[in-house]
Amino acid sequence: MTVTAFAPQTEERFALARQVADAVLFEGYVLYPYRASAAKNRLRWQFGVLVPPGWGTECEEHDFQHTECLMEPKAGATLSVEVRFLHARRRTVQRARPDGGFDTVAELHLDDRVLVPWDEGGEERVEVVASVDELLGDGVTHPFRRPAREDTAPVLDAAGRTVGRLVRRCEEISGTVRLSARELDGPYRAMRLTAVVENTSDWTPPEGRGADRDAALPHSLVATHLLMALSAGSFLSMTDPPEWAKGAVAACRNLHTWPVLAGEPGRADLVLSSPIILEDHPAIAPESPGALYDATEIDEILALRTAALTDEEKREARGTDERAAAVIELADSMPAEVLERLHGAVRSLREVTGPGPAASDGGFPDEYGVQRPDTPWWDPASEAGFDPEEDRVVVDGRSVGKGSRVELRPGLRRTDAQDIFLRGRTAKVEAVLHDVDGGVHLAVTVEGDPGADIRREQGRFLYFQPDEVTPLEDDG
Repeated sequence: MTVTAFAPQTEERFALARQVADAVLFEGYVLYPYRASAAKNRLRWQFGVLVPPGWGTECEEHDFQHTECLMEPKAGATLSVEVRFLHARRRTVQRARPDGGFDTVAELHLDDRVLVPWDEGGEERVEVVASVDELLGDGVTHPFRRPAREDTAPVLDAAGRTVGRLVRRCEEISGTVRLSARELDGPYRAMRLTAVVENTSDWTPPEGRGADRDAALPHSLVATHLLMALSAGSFLSMTDPPEWAKGAVAACRNLHTWPVLAGEPGRADLVLSSPIILEDHPAIAPESPGALYDATEIDEILALRTAALTDEEKREARGTDERAAAVIELADSMPAEVLERLHGAVRSLREVTGPGPAASDGGFPDEYGVQRPDTPWWDPASEAGFDPEEDRVVVDGRSVGKGSRVELRPGLRRTDAQDIFLRGRTAKVEAVLHDVDGGVHLAVTVEGDPGADIRREQGRFLYFQPDEVTPLEDDG
């Protein structure tokens, strides 16, 4: 029999995984510069949108997600599933009239914010718990429904007077969660778990309007993803399965979502299936001070850019959404030491408390073919013979050094798009540099670049190898 209440220990495990799941849920919810008027905030809800089936045939979006993964449940195990998504709600802004009525307006100005119409996202959860034995055969089907509703909230000015109100309306949405499992052939007691989430809303576009994504979103499940936990047993990694399970993993079908192991590293009893591809055991960076809703950028850049917004831009952002207002407050109040931590972190380093193992064979290659000499691979004293400002290199029979003019001819074998754009441009050599492997590099500034003086002052140059330039004059 299916129930819909999590055990305390399951809720505790889900709470940890929700930290990462929240980043998926709100990815792209509101993008920098966090204003409704920004062009990139006019096309939102890009991930995990399950649209009504009556409209999905007219677009490239889908009305379902299909997850398959492998699990090794123990006898008597139960599976707990939490479907999470956002329910879009339309917010309109109204100004109070002297007679006590309200008029719908395009914006309402307050001292600290400018309120505008906006689609907010309310978090919804659907919980299903079933024994693994129930999942065999036809499995478990759990329908759910969220009714339409409307609510209002007064808008008060600094003196506490009602100057308007916000009207929020949610449309009805409905869906179904289908769970099933099948035992795999072979010596191991493993099962293929299938979890399907469908939007079953009966909404269709009004006559004559055609495909209208904006009209379909209030009836959609937005940013849909799954958390699944076993009470006893474990899931198998879909990206690094054991050898015996690789064929079964390859046969799994995952449509519009991808499952990874979640929760604490080293455990395998929890899976997050999301529309954004993640690695096993994803985690939020400990340096992150809070949600910024834009995982395609790094926190440092977003924090600095947000703090640099004008006062008027911040007023509009605060009025766009409560979550956007929280980002503005976070950027304005972030201590210097917190911002400094965002500058970067190297997680692959480990503490060394003593000397490494000595080479037992005179420095011959180890089992991985790596040479381990008795002396360091690089001696800082070896730099003494080089001077970037005075060194020169011969290119096509001409001596090139600081002050030389060259034509850029980047080669195809190691060139990125930025270098290709500079092909044929003239540049001034600022330094001749030697790396520890014996390679030579020319630091240059492009002629005609209005920022060349700033780059030169900051030491920010472009770098080319000698065979990627042609000397324009022999100055020495």
